[in-house]
Order: sequence, then structure tokens, then C-alpha cells
Amino acid sequence: MTDPAPGGMTVEVQEYLKTWAKSLGDVLTLIAGPTFAFECEPSAPPDPAPVAEWLSVTCEGKLAGEMSLRLPQPEALRLAQLFMAEEPSSEVTELSADHREAVQELFRQVAGHVVTALKPTWGEVQLKVNSSAPPSWEGEVSAWLKTTAESTSQFSMQIQVNAALTGALRSSQSAAAAPPAPTAAEATHETPDPASAPAAVVPLEIPDGNYDMLMDVELGVSLRFGGKRMLLRDILELNAGVVVELDRQVQEPVELLLDGKMIARGEVVVVDGNYGLRILEVQSALGAD
Repeated sequence: MTDPAPGGMTVEVQEYLKTWAKSLGDVLTLIAGPTFAFECEPSAPPDPAPVAEWLSVTCEGKLAGEMSLRLPQPEALRLAQLFMAEEPSSEVTELSADHREAVQELFRQVAGHVVTALKPTWGEVQLKVNSSAPPSWEGEVSAWLKTTAESTSQFSMQIQVNAALTGALRSSQSAAAAPPAPTAAEATHETPDPASAPAAVVPLEIPDGNYDMLMDVELGVSLRFGGKRMLLRDILELNAGVVVELDRQVQEPVELLLDGKMIARGEVVVVDGNYGLRILEVQSALGAD
């Protein structure tokens, strides 16, 4: 049985929430400049704001379940303004549609950092962040992500994890720690028959020097949002204002191309005013046709 961490959380759940706390601080530091650091506490703040924005996080892959984030509305507004590089104003007290979209995109970028941090321990995990109503399920674990005293600005938000996700965290970690099951030959202390054993795959060996020669080669990559076949007459009639509809839905991943071949898929993000790509899937065989 897993030993409980302080506050009734298991060690696995605590480590998972610490990953969210660190990733949130890292992303805010990259966006806003001053250092932000978050910590996870099982206790609630003394006077939580009655009006709040809710985000749902759906976990898929090696971990399956849901969690929710409850952001007091004044703090959600300040987070949106930080993300949009917007000057705070006493006249703006409620979130606009742009502010809500900025909060969602902020936490989608945080989720991307979380996915990378979780991989060594829990393997491939997908996290989907969306605006939502308060969860209909009762959280098995409830905690607060709060900025440390050294942070420039103070934020706190409630995070809840449902039973499915806490169970997945425990079982996945236990499976990773368990020793591999012995083979039939090992269990019976028999020597396998060489004739029945599969042929060994000999890896291709390349001298290290050759790798060093290639590491500094620059390669051009591009994004493909979609495509469309058009008649020549339609192409000749193109002018400013004409909309060309592509063969891909908005929610579908964008493709990253190397020399015309797809090497990865991901979501478009904005980083310091520039477009970027958060990688969600990498092709397993980059050299495959």
C-alpha cells in the first residue's frame, strides 16, 4: 500500500501536483519576466473568492482521469493580463472572451510542460485543457496551488483530482516499480533451445565521429495546417479577401514537416508574440517513407 503524503495525499498524487506547481511557475516566469514559484498545499486560503473561473483537464494515455482548476475571478483576470502583456486597469474588473481564451491558452502551455515532466515517471500522457462549469464529480483530492512568499505577485487556485486519476497515478507508479515477470525458461530453470529463439537484431553502428559531423547541420522545418486541390482557373482568380478553405478542422493537430515529410504533430501556441508548436506526437520512424 502506498504511504500517504502530508494532508492525506498519496506520494504519487503529491508528486503529480508538484509537477503542475513547478510548470505553472516556469511558464509564468517565461511570459512575465519576474520569478514565479508555486507550491502545493492541502489547506484552503482563509477567504476563497465566491466568483471563479473553472478549467477542466482531461488526462489520457498512461494516466486516465480528470482534474479541475478553480481560479478566483480577480486572479484569473490578472493571469490573463500577464499572458496578454496587458496593463492592469481599475476599470476592467470582469473577464472578456479574450481574457478567458488567454487563461485557457496559458494553462495549455503549462500542460505541455507537465506532459514533458511526467514522461520519465509515467510515460506518454496527453492533457486536454478546456473552460468548463464546476465539476459534477466530487474530487478525491483537493489542494491549493499558491505562489511562494518570494514571488513578485501572489496567486492561489484550487485544484481537484477525481478518483480515476488518483487511482491511475498509484497503479501506474506501482507497475513501474514492480520487477519484470520471469520468462517461462527462467521460471523452470530451463535453458532455451537456440533453434527456437528469435534471431537477434544487430543494430546499425555508426562511429561517434560521424554523428559529431552532422550535429551542427541546419535543417529547415515548416508547419502544414492543411491543403486543398484547386482548379487553375480558381487560382488565377485569387485576390485579396478571398478565403481558401483547407481540408483540416481547426481542432486537428498541425503537422511539422522536414523536407516535405511529416516528423511530428502538435498544437499551435503563441510564445512572446511568435507562433510556436507544442509537440504532441513524434513519428516513431523519421526515415520511413
